[in-house]
Formats: sequence, structure tokens, C-alpha cells
Amino acid sequence: MAADKHASVHWEGAGKTGKGQVSTETGALKDYPYGFASRFEDDKRGTNPEEIVGAAHAACLTMAFAFALEKEGFTATRIDTKAAVRLAKDGEGFKIDRIALELDAAVPNLEEAKFQQIAAAAKAGCPLSKALASVPEITLKATLAG
Repeated sequence: MAADKHASVHWEGAGKTGKGQVSTETGALKDYPYGFASRFEDDKRGTNPEEIVGAAHAACLTMAFAFALEKEGFTATRIDTKAAVRLAKDGEGFKIDRIALELDAAVPNLEEAKFQQIAAAAKAGCPLSKALASVPEITLKATLAG
């Protein structure tokens, strides 16, 4: 079942003044711009690696949670997940030092304790959580909607 998924980047210029474009094989991102300003400043005209990692992690957790619910005999009517990825100074460079995940779901007939257990297991089992295990802090705030 293993299958490679592909993405590519084209970059021109120096680090601070250069510009890049990110593309994915599905076309979800097609020559999407990124650069210094969209990564280290507040320029919203492009993306950055950290928000792409956050989106991927949130998507992975959401799907893992949906599968975990199904395995336990539950189905969510909705799942909304957010990720905040923090890029911090690390000596002469940078590192991702925290990912804060927030999962909010409506799951009929599921008690809070079981919900938290399933959410924590989904976070631990999510392939992106495993891939990002070197991040010192990955938190999950899971909220079961009433």
C-alpha cells in the first residue's frame, strides 16, 4: 500500500530577496508563491513551509481520528482541526519547537473520557505526528461539542 506522494519547489535568487513556488502532484498547490516575507514577516501573498506542515498535520490527525472513531463504532457529524506551528530561533538557524493542535468534533453518543482517549490515540498514531517526533512539544486540545 506504500505510495510516494510528490511535491516540488522552484526557487530563484538569494535567501532574503529570492522567490519560490511550491507545487504538489494533485495540483492543490500549483506554482504557489513563497519567500522570506511570507515566512518571517506578515506577508499573506504566499505560503511558508510551517503552515504547509501545519495543514498536513491537521489533515492527518483529522483523518486518523475519523478512522479511530469508526473502529470504536462512532461517526463524527463534523471534525474541525487547527494547527499552530511555531518556528523559533535556534543558534544561527531556526527550528520548529512547538505544534499545537486543536480538534473540535461533534460525535453523537460518545462520552468525554472515551473521546479524549480516541483523540490522544489518533494523535499518537497519525503518520505526521510520528514523522514530526523530533519536535519538542506537540500538544492536542480536543473538544467534544455538546
